[in-house]
Amino acid sequence: MSSTSSPVRAAPSAPPRASSTVPPWRNPRVRSAVWQGLLVLVLAAIAFWLVSNAARALDERGMTSGLGFLLDPAQFALGEAFFVFTPGHSYLAAFAVGLGNTVMLSIVSIVTATVIGVGLGFARLSRNTLISGLAHAYIEAFRNTPQLVQIVFWYSFFTLLPGPRQSWSIFGLAFASNRGLTVPAPENSTIALLVLCMLLVGAVLAFTIGHVADRSRRRTGRRWKGLRSLELAALLVPALAAWLASGAPLGWSVPELRGFNYTGGATLAPEFLAIYFGLSFYIAAFIAEIVRGGLVSVDAGQIEAANAIGLSRADLYRKVMVPQALRVIIPPLAAQYISLLKNSSLGVAVGYPDLFSVSNTALTYSGRTIEVLSIMAVIYLVLCLAIGAGANLINRFVQIPER
Repeated sequence: MSSTSSPVRAAPSAPPRASSTVPPWRNPRVRSAVWQGLLVLVLAAIAFWLVSNAARALDERGMTSGLGFLLDPAQFALGEAFFVFTPGHSYLAAFAVGLGNTVMLSIVSIVTATVIGVGLGFARLSRNTLISGLAHAYIEAFRNTPQLVQIVFWYSFFTLLPGPRQSWSIFGLAFASNRGLTVPAPENSTIALLVLCMLLVGAVLAFTIGHVADRSRRRTGRRWKGLRSLELAALLVPALAAWLASGAPLGWSVPELRGFNYTGGATLAPEFLAIYFGLSFYIAAFIAEIVRGGLVSVDAGQIEAANAIGLSRADLYRKVMVPQALRVIIPPLAAQYISLLKNSSLGVAVGYPDLFSVSNTALTYSGRTIEVLSIMAVIYLVLCLAIGAGANLINRFVQIPER
């Protein structure tokens, strides 16, 4: 009987480490840094050539350059502004008006589009054929028609309404006419805006507290006592404190017909209503499909398990489907928000003084083409990057940690 000995295997040799004796031109990191540095130098040289060429062309034509014109008086007026803007104010103030109008229009349109889109997304998954069919028809109608056509449609709709004396009354509080939509408003709009901002801050604070409490529950298995009360306090206390600190105003201005027009309240011009409805209803159709796709992406086993333990349909959405769908919904939702912000420039078609419209007017009066276009591009870039950063922050909160 011959004995067989198992062959002795040699220990696997460790992968060769990058030796310090490797020449720099063979080191991948060094070569990558060098190529990227060369690319930056080439781009900087191209930018310098473009700027110097433009400056030389302006000098040859006797035209001055620079941003000093921002403090010069502007010879035009603006229809809507957060503050009184008349001819003689600086171009810098005109840009501030355009920026404020764009930001305010984008915020209210984003909120409206989100509310409508989320509702339509859930309606698309309804078991009721009529509800799901109407939601489907809305999405197909608004998503497949040009946005500019919708904006012009809404502008024509509001401008063709009767005059103030024959205006449409909405529960005796709001009135729609060819002058726009007149609604009740707080007497002190500045304090109302401050309270609204504090309410948004409170909402973010309450969301953060809820997220931290949920992480703690997952880690320790214990729930925070009085969590709902804490979230409610975080939501309301900042706004309540700002309201009390401002003197607790309660006065409201109610519109009243006097002569040929309404006095009191706040009037939303047809230009603002056209771009507001055009943006909100159009983007809502895309948001609805994003929400529906996110809900459908939840694994069927999760839904079967929830049904097996007897969860109601509301709890199924709230505790199982929505938390998992948010991971899919947030990134494309941010893209739609950025698209809405950029499409607000279509307000120039109906004469709404947004950033693009004001910049175009300032360009015409000042003749500073390069400077005005650069300012406008930088502002839009900063706003879009801010929306993207906010969406990334929210996306990190809704991610479900995996082991």
